[in-house]
Amino acid sequence: MLKRLSLGLVVVLALAAPAIAQSSQDLQSAVTLSQKVAPIANVVYLRANGWEGKLDIYAQRSTPDRPPSPVVLYIHGGGWVRGTKEGSVLSAVLPYVAMGYSVVNVEYRLGNVSLAPAAIEDCRCALRWVVAHAKDYKLDPDRIVVAGASAGGHLALTTGMLTRANGFDRMCQEENDPKVAAIINFFGITDLPDMLDGPNKKPFPESWPYTVQWIGNQPNRVEIAKAASPLTYVRAGLPPIISIHGDADPLVPYQHSVRLNDALQKAGVPHELVTVPGGGHGNFSLDQWQRAYAAIEKFLAANVKPAKTPSTAGQ
Repeated sequence: MLKRLSLGLVVVLALAAPAIAQSSQDLQSAVTLSQKVAPIANVVYLRANGWEGKLDIYAQRSTPDRPPSPVVLYIHGGGWVRGTKEGSVLSAVLPYVAMGYSVVNVEYRLGNVSLAPAAIEDCRCALRWVVAHAKDYKLDPDRIVVAGASAGGHLALTTGMLTRANGFDRMCQEENDPKVAAIINFFGITDLPDMLDGPNKKPFPESWPYTVQWIGNQPNRVEIAKAASPLTYVRAGLPPIISIHGDADPLVPYQHSVRLNDALQKAGVPHELVTVPGGGHGNFSLDQWQRAYAAIEKFLAANVKPAKTPSTAGQ
């Protein structure tokens, strides 16, 4: 009951009072003071095309008897062409910290730096970085959850669904595939050809053609769109996936989450779709946000295994 109340209060803080922290330093201070985590900002995880990819770590403060904490790798949205990791701290980092997770908040190459599929490659590298540096921050590499919203939801899906064999790991090649315990998808794009040249292509200037901007005029744009689509990689054995989507979303069609949910059902993958009635593109009511995070907490409790205890670690 106390933990549930804590999560509810954190969601209220995160969504109802964004004006309390305007700068990156203020945001990190809010997390530190309210949730007792140790923030480390702007750690470089990748260098590419003269660009430095950075991430922020919000690690649960360690005690000698505390096992490594589960960790959420969080990916911000913005149509792959906008957004910052700092803009996600209150709304995305705090709720997971309240659930007992450490959080790694990652940035990636936006479309003005590198076109698709660079963002996918970057997030795969960030996942590998978390695995490689888990011991440094007392994170559990067997309990990594990937989460994101909008374009970040798409990138959370591809980060957790892809394997080395799919060809997106050229920036950080290693022999082993990192394992993901679960994926949290807030209204992410699942079918890029649909948004590029299909029925849901966004006209300009009436709407924002973010998919066209991200893929650009590359000669193999259709092949890139298909290869970058989460629906392409649905198969048995994927991590459990929970999606949250408003059925009145004007930017990412609600049917993208419905189709993903149906495909996961056929493949036998543990899944859940939380529909927000009348919800737009993330502009949910406070009650709807609280319900969404309560569903996420329940889903993670059911699908992410508990930490190994000393008595079971060697078994």
